[in-house]
Amino acid sequence: MRFTQPAIATLALLSNPANAFWRMECRGVLGQARIDPLVDYGKTGAHVHEIFGGQTFDESSDYETLVASNCTSCAVTADKSAYWTPPPYFQDSTTGEYEVVANVGGMLPYYFLNSAPSGNQSISAFPPGFRMIAGSNTRRNYTVGNSSYESPDPPKSDWAALDQTSQTDLAQRAIGFNCLDYSKTAEGSLYRHFMPSKDYIDANCPDGLRFELMFPSCWDGTSLDSADHQSHVAYPDLVITGNCPDSHPVRLPGLFYETIWDMGSYTDRDGIFVISNGDPTGFGYHGDFIMGWDQTNFTLQDAVDTCTNLDGEIESCPLFTVISEDEQAQCTLDLPAAIAEEDVAGPVTSLPGDVPIYWGPAPAGAATSDSGTTTSSISMPTLSYSAGSTASVNGSVVPGNIFQVSPTTTTTAAIVTSAATATATADDSMVTMGTSTYTYTGASGDVTISVIVFEEAITWTTEVTTTTLFVEEPTAAARLRRDNVHAHQHRHLHGHKH
Repeated sequence: MRFTQPAIATLALLSNPANAFWRMECRGVLGQARIDPLVDYGKTGAHVHEIFGGQTFDESSDYETLVASNCTSCAVTADKSAYWTPPPYFQDSTTGEYEVVANVGGMLPYYFLNSAPSGNQSISAFPPGFRMIAGSNTRRNYTVGNSSYESPDPPKSDWAALDQTSQTDLAQRAIGFNCLDYSKTAEGSLYRHFMPSKDYIDANCPDGLRFELMFPSCWDGTSLDSADHQSHVAYPDLVITGNCPDSHPVRLPGLFYETIWDMGSYTDRDGIFVISNGDPTGFGYHGDFIMGWDQTNFTLQDAVDTCTNLDGEIESCPLFTVISEDEQAQCTLDLPAAIAEEDVAGPVTSLPGDVPIYWGPAPAGAATSDSGTTTSSISMPTLSYSAGSTASVNGSVVPGNIFQVSPTTTTTAAIVTSAATATATADDSMVTMGTSTYTYTGASGDVTISVIVFEEAITWTTEVTTTTLFVEEPTAAARLRRDNVHAHQHRHLHGHKH
């Protein structure tokens, strides 16, 4: 839907820069190779990664080498950081051979500027030399709560009461596999924490899968790295938002990776999908990051403090110099001689690096020889397709389901909201904006919209304010044009652009 009046007063929460973000576009792929300077420093990596960012990426990359890059595969010239994740492969059941699944449109790393719920915590930029990993390469099961990953997550407000806010629990909920069907309303981010079976993908995901990964955004404030590349950081208690643990009090930008894979193009072939680390379940999906922002003209802290637009567009930040997709695509790796000739695209007879497939539930490497072969499998669930929550500003899908607007029908009408719908918490300076129901009265009848918002600091008065917002239903032709413009971008946007 399209909002025809300015949204200045639509929701007071949206005027808070603490909820801003920017969406880095890395449309160019530096390369695919067995390189991992965090886990396999100085040597050939154990499995294939797809790599984005600064052109000097290699087995021993660090901040200094990355900022010396001559180019970047990302859209902002100053961002020479390294972003990398393992790609999925398709194994053909007839030939037994593997081929890498095609990437669609590169990667979108999001930088969320989410402060603490109290709103009084500043956000510190990643310092030079900062590095981290999200996810576990060897995980092959799901252990949150009663392990019922066949059902949607319980409401986030219940996680603490259910004792589901340990770092192990939060890390497992920081992984998502978004089933893409552009004829339907998009699924919500981090809805499904496992990789669906090929049969499910064939039947439900014609436009492929979007792999999603949220990184920890709480820091101990001193360590640029740690032995496991994870202990120096932690998740807030709601994964994307929430409170940081006392052990990691410094709030960082929330880094979120999106990568789309063309799994929908294999419907006419029998086989399985498996990630390059030998994981057919998705529980072992992971990603790596090395801060590589060139701070010659401005610091990353300047960007965190300045680039607080709610639309998420990098063009909205006056500090950023943005290059075209063609320029991003021209930036590629000079691969080390030891792996320059390795065929990582396939078809090949084994996963590059001779990585075995482990189905679990034991961690990879701990499974028996029977459960660690491609002939064994476990029954994967089929969590049904579910439309995600959408932003109240423009109808686009929001990570973490922070806002929701899901009308049963649409018409030209007025929405009337009232400050009286807020419910005070024990702290009088806070308000929980719970689920509120508003009714459209339009020519085609009543329309119900549910708006879900998170806890926010406000100043209480006795005055009841009223905001009127007009909604205009687009024509069928306009909807068709909207849905078909830049399909990758259409399903890559969590935030404030459609």
